[in-house]
Amino acid sequence: MAAVYEEWPSALVPGAIVWRRTGAPGGPVLPDGCMDLLWVDGRLLVAGPDTGPHPAGEVPVGARGAMSGLRFAPGTAPALLGVPAYELRDRRVELADLWPGPQVRELAERMNAYEDPGSGLERLARTRSARSKPPDPLAARVAAGLRAGESVAAVAQAVGLGERQLHRRSLDAFGYGPRTLGRVLRLQRALELARRGLPQAEVAYRAGYADQAHLAREVRALAGTTPGAYAAAYAPAAANRETPQPSGSSTTA
Repeated sequence: MAAVYEEWPSALVPGAIVWRRTGAPGGPVLPDGCMDLLWVDGRLLVAGPDTGPHPAGEVPVGARGAMSGLRFAPGTAPALLGVPAYELRDRRVELADLWPGPQVRELAERMNAYEDPGSGLERLARTRSARSKPPDPLAARVAAGLRAGESVAAVAQAVGLGERQLHRRSLDAFGYGPRTLGRVLRLQRALELARRGLPQAEVAYRAGYADQAHLAREVRALAGTTPGAYAAAYAPAAANRETPQPSGSSTTA
């Protein structure tokens, strides 16, 4: 059975995306600057921020081949989870490794009662966030500036921090420094444009790369593929509502 992926904005967790995937794992998960709470075959897991392509089948999806997740906006998950993002970089871990085991078992029992696991993850996150400290207030501004193509120096100046301080805060919030986050967010812009079928030269220009060769190097480094191969794999899958693996840690663990 080919993989089918769906996503929609969370109605309960600001900035988050609810998603589900059924079928066999597709291609690798690509970095997107986000972290995810996952429900996989009766288990609660966390997907940390990726720095490169991550094997889609690392966490088995069980007999039904189904997985649900809640993808948090960049910089918002560490406060809710109670752990700095860099500790989970390029990792998939059991939630019980981060929270007390009895608490996680109780949450898993509640999750089993939901017909729609995505709704259960939303409610879990909303309840937890009400008891947690708020996310680093600088995270949203940093992510927005880098997503808009601002330089690290400009972002640091805008938030009133030195670049070294910004790097430390970014490690806690995003799992890596602002330069890497900027590269990941630019990659996501490029992949979105490629999914629209734009020519590679236009993708490079509109995503903020120096030229088409720069685009190709960055896509190879961060996604392990080429812009052309990604676009070719995505186009027929999108037409059939099947996906080779949409970018982002949310797609699978």
